[in-house]
Amino acid sequence: MSSIHIRKANIADVDQLMNLMYQYIVDFYKRPRPDEKDVRELIYHLLKHPEAGVQFVAESEGRLIGFSTLYFTFRTTRVKKTAILNDLFVSPDARGIKVGEQLFKKSLDFTKDQGYAGMSWETAHDNYIGQSLYEKMGGKQTNSEWLHYEINHL
Repeated sequence: MSSIHIRKANIADVDQLMNLMYQYIVDFYKRPRPDEKDVRELIYHLLKHPEAGVQFVAESEGRLIGFSTLYFTFRTTRVKKTAILNDLFVSPDARGIKVGEQLFKKSLDFTKDQGYAGMSWETAHDNYIGQSLYEKMGGKQTNSEWLHYEINHL
């Protein structure tokens, strides 16, 4: 594989990015396949509203091989914006060549450069490869004073 370029997603990436997102959602996390219209609208929303979030893509030889998604919110206790790394995915055929590390670093550098309070993320309990990457990049599993809760509507 030739050199890998990490950059912000753009309108020309939509179809390839959708394919990666389906691999991530359906193949990797075994979730129901979302409607194509909804996935496309999410990508367009982030492209049109960069204050809401940003997607970075990894490209090699004109082909997208990975992506990361940051969503932005505020941390009242720090009185600053913060970023949530919601997604980090590398196509199975491009794993083992540090694409995930490059996407993670690009996401982290972006939050530092933009003056964010920090970047947080979560991963599945059985995603040992992801956990290994996050620990290698300096991430720490937290036994935080905060507990994570969620309500799923679907």
